[in-house]
Amino acid sequence: MERRKLKIGCIEIDNPFILAPMAGYSDCAFRRLCALSGAGLTLTEMVSVKGLLYSGQKSAELLKTCNEEKVKCAQIFGANPQDFYDVITKTDYLDGFDIIDINMGCPVPKIVNNGEGSALIKDIPRAQEIVSACVSGAKGKPITVKTRKGFKQGENKSVEFCLAMQKAGVSAITVHGRTRADGYSGQNDFSIYSELKEELSVPLLLSGDADEHNANDLLNIADGVMIGRASVGNPWIFAKILGREVPLNITETLLKHIDFMNEIYGEHYTVVNMRKFIGGYYGGIRGNKEIKQECYQTKTVAELIDVIKKINA
Repeated sequence: MERRKLKIGCIEIDNPFILAPMAGYSDCAFRRLCALSGAGLTLTEMVSVKGLLYSGQKSAELLKTCNEEKVKCAQIFGANPQDFYDVITKTDYLDGFDIIDINMGCPVPKIVNNGEGSALIKDIPRAQEIVSACVSGAKGKPITVKTRKGFKQGENKSVEFCLAMQKAGVSAITVHGRTRADGYSGQNDFSIYSELKEELSVPLLLSGDADEHNANDLLNIADGVMIGRASVGNPWIFAKILGREVPLNITETLLKHIDFMNEIYGEHYTVVNMRKFIGGYYGGIRGNKEIKQECYQTKTVAELIDVIKKINA
């Protein structure tokens, strides 16, 4: 089957299946695995524009990339249009990225309380100012936005908000079919996408509850599909969606993940951060609680690898 491509502004992407930005998960090592699996586009976890301006290198660690990512997209967040403009024009942190995405959907209270993330759904003029500042500073590099269905429970501001973002100059919009009040509970409201797709002239990307079973069908209501939680512990999900062979089993994939993470970030980061992925890799496997506990007790990469090899011996 011929796979349709996705074009965002001037950037052509091999396929419309995208690794979603996930705070604490979509670091460079995981994005590298998903790119190898076939993800057409991978996004960094969200990075604060204030952090980049005032903390510099600490925030920039979140922007590491790898050669396997054919198209690179950085996701940034904030509340001050000038901060966005300054990050793009006065620093080189985003220079190596093909696309810049603005997070206007994060539901976390500390983000929302700062007027960032999904708080911008309530302030369309400010959201437009942010987009305009980014478009002006980026000089042709595509600017995209990721948002939600609405802010309050039961609210649907998606058409109004997305049309405003399109007017401000975005090259694509990702919509998560839950409100800020929903967080990640309940079901993604797939009913909103058909009207959105009809109203928008820029590509519409879908986020929320997409997996290997429904991803291809979701292309009937959106131009691209973001895969988030379904990819954790399952980076070969993109190969499965694309109908490609999965080259490594769970153990081999986990060991490859550890190797990538250790190579990019070093031992301490790897031992601590692999813990959140262990449950994903071993979820549904008998005795996974004991497996996870044994992995969590390791203090070095060598110990972690030994435990995994022993488990699967």
